[in-house]
Amino acid sequence: RYLGQPEIGDKNRYALVRNCVDIATSDNLTDFLVEMGFRLDHEFVAKGHVFRKGIMKIVVYKIFRILMPGNTESIEPLSLSYLVELNVVAPAGQDIVSDDMKNFAEQLKPLVHLEKIDPKRLM
Repeated sequence: RYLGQPEIGDKNRYALVRNCVDIATSDNLTDFLVEMGFRLDHEFVAKGHVFRKGIMKIVVYKIFRILMPGNTESIEPLSLSYLVELNVVAPAGQDIVSDDMKNFAEQLKPLVHLEKIDPKRLM
C-alpha cells in the first residue's frame, strides 16, 4: 500500500487525509526492491488485534524491536504502551467519514486519546 502526502486543507478536519494506492505483489518484492537500489533501513514486529466497525479499521498493537535481523522470534517491546490506530479508506470528497471517526474516538476517550499526527513533526 502506498500512502501519499497528507492533503493540505481545512485545519478543522478531524482526520488526516491522504491518497492511497493498493497494489498486489508477489513473494519476491523485497528482492525486487533491492535490485532497484533500495536498501533496508529498519524492520519491526507489530503484534496486536484488528477490529472493524463499518468501513473503519481499528488496530491495537505493540511494536517490538527485532534483536537479530531477519529473526522475528527474537524480539523485545519498544514500550509498555499499546498503539491504537484508526483508519478509513473512502472515496475522495467523503469528509463526513472524518466525523464518524471523531465520534468513535470520543467513545474511547477515557482510555485512549486519539489525535492527528503531523508527519512533518516526526522528521
